[in-house]
Amino acid sequence: QVQLVESGGGLVQAGGSLSLSCAASGNIFSINRMGWYRQAPGKQRELVAVLSSGGSANYADSVKGRFTISGDNAKKTVYLQMNSLKPEDTAVYYCYAVVPGSLMNYEYWGQGTQVTVSS
Repeated sequence: QVQLVESGGGLVQAGGSLSLSCAASGNIFSINRMGWYRQAPGKQRELVAVLSSGGSANYADSVKGRFTISGDNAKKTVYLQMNSLKPEDTAVYYCYAVVPGSLMNYEYWGQGTQVTVSS
């Protein structure tokens, strides 16, 4: 069983910064990918940023230059530093991880943490 525990988030004014962290625990030998998605009210869940096991990062165009994803392999933790926040960044942010199994990869999701950016 794999669990993803998120922390961070909250309320901030536009232009401000917030940071999120997500720690994976359980029977994990390795993690293929780990990162963040978000879902705003009435919208589909979308990719924010994902970090691969090789260290490469992918970002949504809407957050490039403002958000930075980083990871600590030893702690099985991924971080998201969010700067220059905009009201449109308001959403529930979900941690996401892909863990390899013996026959297939498994996807796991955190419970979500609210980020609210006021104008």
